[in-house]
Amino acid sequence: MRALVQRVTEASVVVDGETVAAIGPGLLVLLGVARTDDEDVCDRVAEKVAGLRIFADAEGRMAEPLGDREVLCVSQFTLYGDVRKGTRPSWSKAAPGDHAEPLYERFCANLHAKRGIFGADMAVHSVNDGPVTLLVERDAPPT
Repeated sequence: MRALVQRVTEASVVVDGETVAAIGPGLLVLLGVARTDDEDVCDRVAEKVAGLRIFADAEGRMAEPLGDREVLCVSQFTLYGDVRKGTRPSWSKAAPGDHAEPLYERFCANLHAKRGIFGADMAVHSVNDGPVTLLVERDAPPT
């Protein structure tokens, strides 16, 4: 699982010209689910994202976690695009929709996140704060 996390002052998702979700200060999370991901991996990544200490404390240092701030999560299978061989991405590591969607929904529920529409063509608008952008990855345990 890969979560591209951006600290934002605001973010929104538009589908077919209609805003389906919007947040103020918080996190925009672009979430990619791998074929090997399961509920345990999902829960660990969500916990890691919630605990990231990337917000300013009273002294202006990045030391505060998410807390009561908002989260907007967007499914993003393209985070598993592999371009090591040529210029056309391979999606072989990305989970198919029937595997990815329940994990996406679980991740969103864990973070009480607003969300885009799984599988839709979305326009994502954001104002990156800082900018602060992190890639959080947690691979499934070896089998």
